[in-house]
Amino acid sequence: MEASADHSGMPPRLALRHITKRYPGIVANDDVSLTVQPGEIHAVLGENGAGKSTLMKIIYGAVQADAGQIEWNGKPERIATPAAARHLGIGMVFQHFQLFETLSVVENIALALEGHFDLKTLAGRVAEVSRKYGLPLDPQRLVHSLSVGERQRVEIVRCLLQNPQLLILDEPTSVLTPQAVRALFDTLRQLAAEGVSILYISHKLHEIQELCDRATVMQAGKVTGEAEPRQETPASLARMMIGRDLPVCSTSAFAGESQPVLEVRGLSFANPDPFGTSLHDVNLTVHSGEVVGIAGISGNGQAELLAALSGEQISAPQAILLNGNPVGNLHAGRRRDKGLAFVPEERLGRGAVPAMTLAQNFMLTAHRNPDLRSFGLMSRTRARLHAAKCVERFDVRCNGALSAARSLSGGNLQKFIVGREIMQNPRVLIVAQPTWGVDVGAAAFLRQTLLDISRSGVAVLVVSEELEELFEICDRIAVLAGGRLSQPVPREQTDAENIGLLMGGQSQAA
Repeated sequence: MEASADHSGMPPRLALRHITKRYPGIVANDDVSLTVQPGEIHAVLGENGAGKSTLMKIIYGAVQADAGQIEWNGKPERIATPAAARHLGIGMVFQHFQLFETLSVVENIALALEGHFDLKTLAGRVAEVSRKYGLPLDPQRLVHSLSVGERQRVEIVRCLLQNPQLLILDEPTSVLTPQAVRALFDTLRQLAAEGVSILYISHKLHEIQELCDRATVMQAGKVTGEAEPRQETPASLARMMIGRDLPVCSTSAFAGESQPVLEVRGLSFANPDPFGTSLHDVNLTVHSGEVVGIAGISGNGQAELLAALSGEQISAPQAILLNGNPVGNLHAGRRRDKGLAFVPEERLGRGAVPAMTLAQNFMLTAHRNPDLRSFGLMSRTRARLHAAKCVERFDVRCNGALSAARSLSGGNLQKFIVGREIMQNPRVLIVAQPTWGVDVGAAAFLRQTLLDISRSGVAVLVVSEELEELFEICDRIAVLAGGRLSQPVPREQTDAENIGLLMGGQSQAA
């Protein structure tokens, strides 16, 4: 369904003319030009690090171009700040959330709005808009208690309340349920029909095909082509993005003797946060040589379960066993000492410290490795060498081990964090949302990496909202709904429909 309004004869809503942006050691945008028409849904495609997010930040006034010109509704415009962009009618939903943890949903939204209003009235508008667009939110809930998926809803609703003429969406569906994606697409089509232009960044090629009118393809900061997504296939779009055929994961059966490595026995947790989720009698076993997946809609206890497994939340000693030893009462560092590695869903802030270099971030979890020590002390030189090996081995696109974590694209930072944990030679690896916001090539690489490490004898537990991902790499799949975990079932004995029923809280056997 395409926008039905006729906007012919009108100047482009947005025109970029020869935009260039340089950073030390890299040209993020190199002579980029593109136009977006009124009522058009326009995709920007490219690998992680292709320059898409930098370009969007220039449009939104968060970053200033070194050269080039922006035209807005046919007139040259200098967009100096995000406030100036919002005043023009440009709204943006960032891939990395722009929220204050200690404020409520409605308070965070109020910060981006102009004019006079009271919070009570605004809270009513937030609740109304979130229901209308299938993005349910409690306006009074504090952001620090929200899951990643719920925080994404806040970002989207905040943008919609500003009645934008141009809406920029950077990976908006990464942590949304299929039902919420459908509702969002209906919303975007309606906005386009009303004349709102939409710039849409996503690595989900089937979404681009379904939703977008045109696509601009970028590689290494340059525009390398345009396409009409509905005339293409996912394979042809992938070739345009990454310059080769889309890789396909391959696997074989584990050749060794499978043993239980991670065991969860009757784990319960009464969450003191009234907006959080409690865990109820969770039981799970992950064996060496297998990948077990946990599916579920955001906010159903994933954060609480991950905190309990990683050691951020202490439980009864016998509730969690690692290699047969009770570890439920051990903190995260002690569990890492015993062979557990963990990749959190939030890359910046929890997976890596933004201002630190990759070498420094490598040391945060690898300091137990004797190879990083010299005379009993941590060696910065050795840490830098190991971080450089991680960069090379896991194809992290950056300027080397001394690059700041925040300078990497989301996908490349994710490859570094996963690689760092794998290089610790863990017995069990727990990964949350492994390919959130990651391009198709990097996603295939990460999935193959998880398969390979499992077949080397590591027990791998993956928590993901991407059903396609779970069915591609998991040997068994369970569902977390309302803090209760279903019995894991072999992948070949279930399908997405049955898993979806369980995700919705229905108790049918998968």
